[in-house]
Parts: sequence; C-alpha cells; structure tokens
Amino acid sequence: MLTLALFIAACSTSEQQPAARASIGFDPAAWQPPTDAEIPADSLGASIRRGRALVTDTPDSLPAYAPGRISCTNCHLGGGLSVDAAPLTGAFVRYPRYLSRTGAVVGIADRVNYCFTRSLAGTRLPAESREMQDIIAYLAFLSRGIPVGMGDKVKGGKGIPGIGVSRAGDTVSGAQVYSAKCAACHGPDGEGNPALTPRGPALWGPQSFAIGASMARPGKAADFIWHNMPFGMGKTLTKDEAIDVAAYMTSRPRPDSPGKENDWPSGGAPADVPYRTAGRDVRVTPRLLPRANPAGAVVPAPPSVHRRSGR
Repeated sequence: MLTLALFIAACSTSEQQPAARASIGFDPAAWQPPTDAEIPADSLGASIRRGRALVTDTPDSLPAYAPGRISCTNCHLGGGLSVDAAPLTGAFVRYPRYLSRTGAVVGIADRVNYCFTRSLAGTRLPAESREMQDIIAYLAFLSRGIPVGMGDKVKGGKGIPGIGVSRAGDTVSGAQVYSAKCAACHGPDGEGNPALTPRGPALWGPQSFAIGASMARPGKAADFIWHNMPFGMGKTLTKDEAIDVAAYMTSRPRPDSPGKENDWPSGGAPADVPYRTAGRDVRVTPRLLPRANPAGAVVPAPPSVHRRSGR
C-alpha cells in the first residue's frame, strides 16, 4: 500500500509539473507579440499569412461564410494586436475553455465559429477546412511564447476594460453623436463605408453583426467605442457619449441569432444581453432580421459519444 501511495503521489506530481514549469520565468507584462520577421519561410508560414488575410478581409476571402460588410479585424483591431480591442494574442492558449454562454467546454475552432455566426452574422466554417486551419495557425502564431493557461495574463488578455456603465443610454442623444462623429465611417444608416481603408463596417442592418454578438450588448459596445472610436481617436468621446451612441447603435435592426434562446443554459446571463435566456426575460429587443441559412448560423455544443446519458 505504501508503494501504491508513492506511485499515485508521483503520478499526481508529474501531471502538475508541466503547467507549473510552463509559467516559471514567464513575465506577462514583458511579453511582446511576434513580428512578421518571425513568420517562418515555409508551408506553416504560408498558412499563417493566409490566416491573417482571412481575418483581415473576411467577406472578400470567404463570402459564402461571411456575407456581410464586416471583418474579424473590425473588432479585433490592428490585425488582432490592439490591446484595447479584444486582442487575439493569447487566444490560442486559452482554449479548450468552459463558456457559460454555451454551457460546455469548447475548443478554438468552435470559438472561431462563434465569431463567424454571431459577430459576422455568417455561417460556421467547417472545422476541418484549410481556411479554418489557416486562421488557427495565425492565432497560434500570435500566442507564440505564451504558456498554456496564461493567455489571460498578457496585455489585453482579460478583454476590453469596462468604463463603468451605470445608466441606460439615451438613444436620442446617441443618434446625434452618431451623426456627428460616426456616420462618416459607418454610413448615415449604419450600412458601413467600403470605400475607406480600413473599411468602415456596418453597425446595423442585414450586413452587420447579429444579436448574439458581444457587440450587440450595450455595455460591451460602450466599452469598445470609448476605447477605440472614432477610429484612430479612441478615448476622445466622453463616456456618456460612448454610452449613448452604444445604446442607439444596439437599438437598431440587425440579423437574428438562431438558437439564442439556448444561451446561458444554466442561467447567469449578463444584464445587458438583449434577448431572452434561461429564467430571464427582457423588455426590449431590437427588430431582428431573418438569416439566409439559419441552420448554418448555429454552433452546437460539442456532442457526446456517451449515448446512454447524452452528457
């Protein structure tokens, strides 16, 4: 029994050592994302460059899967490097991860597909496709040198800092702010401006992000807007202006997210989620637009091979 106890202890220790070793000597504050010069000059490097092109010009590259007027890097600014705009650095080493919105542990391919189906109001990309693997290769490159489990520790890894939204936004005031400071890039009717470089994405209407996207939440939108908008002039709006324009933008019609009623199956949805979830109702939901491919707009929770319980 003593031998067995020592064996179990040794196994337990060996299982814990890799994670411990991985973080020893890693300084999240000093970590810097890799540069283009570090992209290898081989087939992996070609995949990394293709992945970057896909997230930068998503509708042009994948029109069947991202048919709107919005790209991944319209939210993940600077090719996914901007620390104030939900950077993609560290994302690869954060998955697999439990997501309360899904009620399951999901892998990186599913996480990418949540962006395709919700933030791009498109269709899920086959996980086995070359394009998905190229995107993942780019995400892995952006996490180079970050130990597994430390993705939240690097700059921007905890998401966009909250600005402390303590009141409901005023949509009338927000419409005025939008007209004065946003419409030049995003269009007077939120339709986007493809003539700009980078292109101004659609903020509402059939070619914008869906109701299930994080940006459709007024609080999340206000945080992003204050930190980053107008483009290149972040933190020049007052926080009240950001709150009001976020309220106006998120009140406008946008694509539906089929299956959204299954979000947060155990409850606990954030207060600014603008649609009904388990055990929770909302008073106002913006007008929702139908999706061309409703079945393709759903990323199902990972299925189980355990047929008896279905867990």
